[in-house]
Amino acid sequence: MSPSAVEPGTKLAERFRLEDRVHESGGATLWKAIDEVLARPVAVHTFDPDFPRLNEVVTAARVASRLTDPRLTQVFDATEDDGHSYVVSEWVSGETFSDMIAGGPLDPERAASLVAEAAEAMAHAHEANLAHLCLTPEHLVWTAGGTVKLLGLGIDAVLSDVTSDDPARADAEGLGRLLYAGLTGHWPGDEREGGGLPVAPMDDGHFCTPRQVTAGVPGYLDAIVCRAVLPESKRGLDPLTTPAELAEALASVSRPAPLPMPTPMPMTPLPVAASRSEGLDTAAPSRTGMSSPTQHQHQHQQRPAGGGTLNKIAMTVVVLLAMAAVGLGAWTLGRSFGNAGGSSAGETTASATPTAPTVATGTREVKPKSVSGFDPLGDGPEGDGHVQNAIDGKSSTDWHTETYNNTPDFGGLKDGAGLLMDMGESIPIRQVSIEFGDTPGGTAELRLGDTKDLNKLAVTGKPTDAVGTKEFTFETGQKSRYVLIWFTKLPPFEQGFRGSVLDVKILASK
Repeated sequence: MSPSAVEPGTKLAERFRLEDRVHESGGATLWKAIDEVLARPVAVHTFDPDFPRLNEVVTAARVASRLTDPRLTQVFDATEDDGHSYVVSEWVSGETFSDMIAGGPLDPERAASLVAEAAEAMAHAHEANLAHLCLTPEHLVWTAGGTVKLLGLGIDAVLSDVTSDDPARADAEGLGRLLYAGLTGHWPGDEREGGGLPVAPMDDGHFCTPRQVTAGVPGYLDAIVCRAVLPESKRGLDPLTTPAELAEALASVSRPAPLPMPTPMPMTPLPVAASRSEGLDTAAPSRTGMSSPTQHQHQHQQRPAGGGTLNKIAMTVVVLLAMAAVGLGAWTLGRSFGNAGGSSAGETTASATPTAPTVATGTREVKPKSVSGFDPLGDGPEGDGHVQNAIDGKSSTDWHTETYNNTPDFGGLKDGAGLLMDMGESIPIRQVSIEFGDTPGGTAELRLGDTKDLNKLAVTGKPTDAVGTKEFTFETGQKSRYVLIWFTKLPPFEQGFRGSVLDVKILASK
């Protein structure tokens, strides 16, 4: 097929009708076409007769067609002959990653969840020995159907004549750059690859870490990016060199869900046939959870006959008032139980990512009068030389324990060590936010009290994973002079084990 013969309206294989020329470069043209047999849009690549890598692109497309991961663009047909060479694949509509972050960084957990999906899909592709090598924000799409899609697997690398001696490492770095972009709104690479995103700032010849660019990036996500893309920024941590390793590092993040959209007030009354045990979902309804017109009709038929519009409105008002009364009663009861605890140690709430304080009203931030390493079970100071780093308001500095060899239980020498903050007097503490180091594997407790005696400092809840930012919030102020962060198990560090605290914020009742 000559280039002049490939025009809108051309039909391939008596089935695929070319409609709109989307992009053309280097002898390859991307079209939006219609599959007339199945009446659906498809993407079609056509090639000039002298396209130099025709065999390679068709071979890559055929390998991609055998992959079953739904997050990878499906290839329907790949044909190579003297006059009709083309690749037909799924037409994907939605919002590209660069579109999503054009106005600024995403919520860290959402950015991580999208890249986690892409990493898992790429791990599946590498099991079939197929690499991408061209991962950019334009290749990751959040579809109109609320799913993740990766475009151009195998094909785009051939079209762009991109190769790599270590394709797994190249794709791990590409995924790390996507996560960097989602966390910061900047692209850590060539400006031409960033889909219009500004290039990430640099420091001493290296791209700045995500946390240096954007406030609020969780430490563990910063570490994952650095391990994949900026290993010089996290010396001592093993690099992530394959998509599978990066997928495993992101395995704990929640899967992406459709962004909440504003919805208009319902024009029809709420159905009253639903029982309270079914729940009243106040989140945006999912597509599978929405009632069909048939279901609504069945519910209306169960109502008493006779009513009319006025009765329907009255019934709706009654239902809404009942819901409000139940909610108010539950809230009041919850308040009563919360206040019944008095000044005893409260339950803790911890979050794997930094969030705004949940008790911002009626509180004030307080700084410790002094801070010291706490090692009552050991034989000397525990990191006293850098204790101020934990309360300087900077995530770039830290207090850390000594480094212990052999095992995470302090080498079997003792049961724990920690950081003790003296508030100067007993104050009603409402919230303690602790930013631990980036490496998982450790555990720690928050202890409060009016004495330095370890056994008399009350544990405020179950031990928490000592990684990322954790918040301990109390419904009523916990009267305490001393705040102790007590490590019971240390995360790995270089050839040993060491716990670290990057920053601590303490809120008290006004």
